[in-house]
Amino acid sequence: MAMTLRLSDTEDKELAEIAESLGISKNTAAKVAIQAYIAQQSQRLQVRRALAMLTQRDAKLLDRLADD
Repeated sequence: MAMTLRLSDTEDKELAEIAESLGISKNTAAKVAIQAYIAQQSQRLQVRRALAMLTQRDAKLLDRLADD
């Protein structure tokens, strides 16, 4: 799916500099950055879900530990 990405002049210049230094297009640099962001946020979401599940599952144990 195609989309338009609107960047400030500064962001566009910085993206162009990074892409040039890596020998890739701005489009590829933006895609790589977005993929990295998605992976990072996905991992954070998985950790939050696991923590919520453990907190709920082990609520009684956590309460007992808190009382000590």
